[in-house]
Amino acid sequence: MRVNSDRPPDRVLPGLALPASFLTDEAVGDDVAGDAVPVEAAVASDAEVIRMSLRDPERFAEVFHKYFAAIHRYASARLGADAADDVAAETFLAAFRQRERYDLSRHDARAWLFGIATNLIRRHRRDEVRLYRALERARDASVTDSGVSPVDRADADLAQRRLAGALAVLKAGDREALLLVAYGELSYAEVSDALGIPVGTVGSRLNRARRQVRKVLDRDVASKGRRHDG
Repeated sequence: MRVNSDRPPDRVLPGLALPASFLTDEAVGDDVAGDAVPVEAAVASDAEVIRMSLRDPERFAEVFHKYFAAIHRYASARLGADAADDVAAETFLAAFRQRERYDLSRHDARAWLFGIATNLIRRHRRDEVRLYRALERARDASVTDSGVSPVDRADADLAQRRLAGALAVLKAGDREALLLVAYGELSYAEVSDALGIPVGTVGSRLNRARRQVRKVLDRDVASKGRRHDG
């Protein structure tokens, strides 16, 4: 799979943004978006479906339909829409082939699938950074709503480019943790499971990433204030 970094960045990474609340508070625990699905709600879905798919492979389509959109959204935020098509397809193909080794005590397959997707994305780390750099350099790349004023459009565009620049310079592990939570909507425990690292390490990586992104965006806010005052 080859990422096409020559395409216009607005078509590659549309609407790149993080919720303001996501960057406001320091990560102190497993309390961010993407809380784990209660065992009672998942026990008859993911683990059971995967178990049944060992005898009836067509049952695995239920896992595909349940999680494809989330995996695609996460991959798109990291590699662009075109590459996300391939990553998402490869994720479920790999999951299907590995389903005999799936730990059926893990009632929810979400972290397992995001771990597979993340491993696939790691093969394209240079392409990921190249896309963020291209978006950072772009102009008028994100906001196309005709109802948005030119000033607001310029501000939103600048914020997106600043965010892309911040993501480009993050350590790979920190960026993975940040985007698994922000775009994958995984909990700390799920990120730990997906990446095979302790929950404390997830918190450390996420705190570091949030501080660095916030520092860049704070410079953006200060710059915007001076521009408007002038």
